Amino acid sequence: MAAQALALLREVSRLEAPLEELRALQSLLQSVPLSELREQAAELRLGPLFSLLNENHREQTTLCVSILERLLQALEPVHVARNLRVDLQRGLTHPNESVKILTLSQVGRIVENPDAVTEILNNAELLKQIVYCIGGENLSVAKTAIKSLSKISLTQAGLEALFESNLLDDLKSVMKTNDIVRYRVYELIVEISSVSPESLNYCTTSGLVTQLLRELTGEDVLVRATCIEMVTSLACTHHGRQYLAQEGVIDQISNIIVGADADPFSSFYLPGFVKFFGNLAIMDSPQQICERYPIFVEKVFEMTESQDPTMIGVAVDTIGILGSNVEGKQVLQKTGTRFERLLMKIGYQAKNATTELKIRCLDALSSLFYLPPEQQTDDLLRMAESWFSSLSRDPLELFRGISNQPFPELHCAALKVFTAIANQPWAQKLMFNSPGFVEYVMDRSVEHDKASKDAKYELVKALANSKTIAEIFGNPNYLRLRTYLSEGPYYVKPISTTAVEGAE
Repeated sequence: MAAQALALLREVSRLEAPLEELRALQSLLQSVPLSELREQAAELRLGPLFSLLNENHREQTTLCVSILERLLQALEPVHVARNLRVDLQRGLTHPNESVKILTLSQVGRIVENPDAVTEILNNAELLKQIVYCIGGENLSVAKTAIKSLSKISLTQAGLEALFESNLLDDLKSVMKTNDIVRYRVYELIVEISSVSPESLNYCTTSGLVTQLLRELTGEDVLVRATCIEMVTSLACTHHGRQYLAQEGVIDQISNIIVGADADPFSSFYLPGFVKFFGNLAIMDSPQQICERYPIFVEKVFEMTESQDPTMIGVAVDTIGILGSNVEGKQVLQKTGTRFERLLMKIGYQAKNATTELKIRCLDALSSLFYLPPEQQTDDLLRMAESWFSSLSRDPLELFRGISNQPFPELHCAALKVFTAIANQPWAQKLMFNSPGFVEYVMDRSVEHDKASKDAKYELVKALANSKTIAEIFGNPNYLRLRTYLSEGPYYVKPISTTAVEGAE
């Protein structure tokens, strides 16, 4: 088959308008194993196919791109970099977006190969074309270009090529295209900065990180909203957080939150700023962040009182993030009755809000209530039980009611709350004493889709693996849980048939 493909490829190179041959070649290549093509790699002459891309013929271009995608996989990245460099350069300036994406995907292969990447780094014109792809209208092309440049910057030589040459001027020039392209360049810079302290140093020396931070704390509220997402990504790394703290950026963000009440447009950027602190708290220390920036906790509590579902959603998400570890739970517990009132609001929203906000409430509650067995001190168990009772008059029934609604996402989210508390003795007693609850857990007929069956199985597993379950649920129920567990999530009970004498 590979030999047939090669023969067709040679035929294509001899013809001026080889549409029929291209269709046949594309069809044939679908059934040729890649291993066979690799064996024939030395015979592959792709120049004519690249030449056909230069003709303004849509179907011909589409066929050539499809064929090249397959054939280029058979070639080593070093071979592509050395022998097809001119074709790659042309591909990046081609008017057809699919040709650009094909070329950039090959650049991606090359930069991942330590032997081939130097070929790219030594080709200033090719690098320049990749940078200019960020400024194109097509988002897929821009994203692929950003990905390639991120990979290039993983090496010292790549960082030098990007930041210690004319390429930096090209990058700054591309930024001037429009706001959207400027944010794409910031996205690239943050991605590179996140790799290591050294990468961050190159990016800060370029002046682009400073420019991003200036826009973050500037007066344009829409720009703030976009920039905070990128700064939050930078804060996901230890060296990124250190840099932001040293530059006073975290204090500035806190001050903007303080002044948000006087800003009628604060709803544009406030959710992002609060999310920033939520992520900061969970990556560093919830206690330290909340003590140093009390406005953060204050604003989260305020947002739960809002009439705006967006604000409530962000507040609920942030509470879930904060309460995902013991230190964060203790920070929330210190707010006393105020937090109990907030839990009551979350319980209300879980029952009455839109489906999307209900799910966010349930996810946050799962995070808040989960306690690993090794952290189940008497104090923390009492705290979890107290929180649970603050949600509503009968929280267990509240979640059962939600889980019975005909929406798989809601059903799974409610089961996740049960799973979060399933290994805590107080919750097991509640479940056991709630009429019909044990049967509800054992009943496989309630779940109809895979996600729901998996979620129910996780609940059964959490119960069955708890050290206190046999004592609280009783041995017969414990054995039923173990049977459910051993049968797996998708077990279907066989329907027994009885033979009747004389029946056909």
